[in-house]
This record gives sequence, C-alpha cells and structure tokens, in this order.
Amino acid sequence: MTAIKRIFSPALLTLALFGGAAHAALVPPQGYYEGIEKMKTGDGNFRCAPAPKPFTGALQFRSKYEGSDKARATLNAASEKAFRTSTEDITGLEKGVSKMVGQYMRDGRPAQLDCALTWLGTWARADALLSTDFNHTGKSMRKWALGSMSGSWLRLKFSNSQPLAAHQAEAELIEKWFARLAEQTVRDWSGLPLAKINNHSYWAAWSVMATAVATDRRDLFDWAVKEYKVGVNQVDEQGFLPNEIKRRQRALAYHNYALPPLAMIASFAQANGVDLRAENNFALQRLGEGVLAGARDPSHFKERAGEQQDLTDLKVDSKYAWLEPWCALYHCVGDTLQRKQHMQPFNSFRLGGDVTRVYDPKK
Repeated sequence: MTAIKRIFSPALLTLALFGGAAHAALVPPQGYYEGIEKMKTGDGNFRCAPAPKPFTGALQFRSKYEGSDKARATLNAASEKAFRTSTEDITGLEKGVSKMVGQYMRDGRPAQLDCALTWLGTWARADALLSTDFNHTGKSMRKWALGSMSGSWLRLKFSNSQPLAAHQAEAELIEKWFARLAEQTVRDWSGLPLAKINNHSYWAAWSVMATAVATDRRDLFDWAVKEYKVGVNQVDEQGFLPNEIKRRQRALAYHNYALPPLAMIASFAQANGVDLRAENNFALQRLGEGVLAGARDPSHFKERAGEQQDLTDLKVDSKYAWLEPWCALYHCVGDTLQRKQHMQPFNSFRLGGDVTRVYDPKK
C-alpha cells in the first residue's frame, strides 16, 4: 500500500493545532504602554503594610438599599454601615493595589511593586473571592474587585518599562487567579432576563474585558463584547436606559454610573479591531450626551423618572472618569472638552487608577 504523504503549510499546521484561525494577542489601548515616569532609588518613605486578610468566606453581604422598594434608591444607613464593615478587606485590597500601582508608575520604587505583588499573591494563593455561596451584593463585590485589580494590573503588564519581567512566576499565579475570577463572573452574570440587565452587568463585563486582555483570553473578550451590545441596545432614542430610569430619584446618577464600564469596554474593543462606537445608532455617544445635558439641567430626567433627581454624585468630578475613554472614542470638543479638562485628572480605582494618565497623558 502506498503511503500517503501529508504536507502541512504553516497556516494549515496552525489550524491543525488550534482548531481555527489564530487571533492576534489581545492588547489594551495605547496609553497602557506608558513607562514609569521617573525611576527612583531606595524606598523613600514607602512602607509596605500587611495585606488585608484574604476573603475566602461566603459572599453574602447586606445591601445598602436594604428595605427599599423596587426602585432600590433609598439608602439604609444601618445596612450600609454593615456592608462597609463586612467588605472592608475587599475594598482595602482594591484601593491599596490601585494606589501602589499608581505610585510605582510615577516613582518606580521597587518596594511599591513588591508590595502590590505581595498583596495580590497572598489573595491568589488563598483562592480568595471564589466562593459559590453568594447573594447579589456578594457577586457584585466579586466583579467590582476583579475590575479594579485587572485594571491596575494592565498598567504593569503592558508598560514599556516591563516591571513584571523579573516576577514571571508571581505574575502567572496572579493572572491564573484573575482568570478563575473572570470565569466565575461570567457564570454569575450570564443569562439574565433583559429586565434585570443594568449597570451591574456592565461593570461585570468591564471586569471580564480587563481580565481578558490581561490574560489574553479571547473567549472572555467575546463575552464582554456580547454583554456590551446587550447594554447599549437598551439605550432608547432619547438616550435613556429603561432599567436605570427605574431608580427614580437616582436615575440620572445611575445613568452616569453605567457609563464608565461601557466606555472602557468600547475603548478596549477598538484597540483590538472591534469598533463598537456605532452600535444601536451611536447609543454610547447618545447616552453620554444625555448624561452631560442632565447634569446641566436634570428636568428631562425628572420628567422621565417621575421624581426630582438626587444630584449628589453628579457633583463629584471622579464620577465622570468615563469622559477619558468616551472622548477618545468620539473626539470631544467645545463645552464637553472644557468640562473634561476642568475636572482632570480622573482617578478611579474601579477602573484601575489614573485614567487620565492612560488616555490623556499630557495632563
């Protein structure tokens, strides 16, 4: 019998090994490649505090809106205090890592990087935040924490200064933990009915997108893009999100809160050749313009939601951190550009820290 000679071209060999066309490695927007501003010797005044205790228990937390009606807009002071107390180690990790990474990207002190890696490594080794015993607030904390950590991590991983080059084993450990958290986050937030998909789902998608790029996971990237499309296809012709309008007196505040994860996802997608700007007739642009108009004159939100709007959050500059990726997507001019410049720099630990340094490094 004549032997059959098999000849594989490089392309066919790739298909044979991986079962499909190869994708380019996932990347973040260009600003994440920025190097350390100024390498300093010694530790200066920096001292590494002990890592917060890894949270390995059930993710069962009280909601700060406990006892509220279905609008979930009336704050319960007692339950908020209980929530803050029970989640303080998680929030402490988020804020601490974001702060240390930001300090390191400015100062380049080795102790700052070592401390951030120690904190993250401690939680990774403990399999923290992976409990499948959770309530809605618990799974919300998981995805918020993941977005904070992966968002900060991207600044280290992709920096031209290559700070992780000498820490490859620790980086691999941490990234494997991030990937497990992202996989659980996908399970947590998949398959929800449209009436239940709101800002929480967008924040979950942002955490998965950040982790997708940090770990080069195309499946996670695709899930985040899919969730983004569900989100922006909820935006109506007037720029309202029906499930945020339900928040009545906090409708405008929650529209504003929905924008950071959506804008970040669109920006990351664009960096990887997926242009989401025109989805649902430029819904993301329409949503942002509606919020900016509402911050100037909330009467349209009052009319649509049926109540006077609580503008407390709208007076906090950092709540507009979404303007950095949004303006990179849609090229802000005039009053919007002036407003952004007036409020800069934007720092949001839930978006990984100094967003202005990533998107507008001249500031």
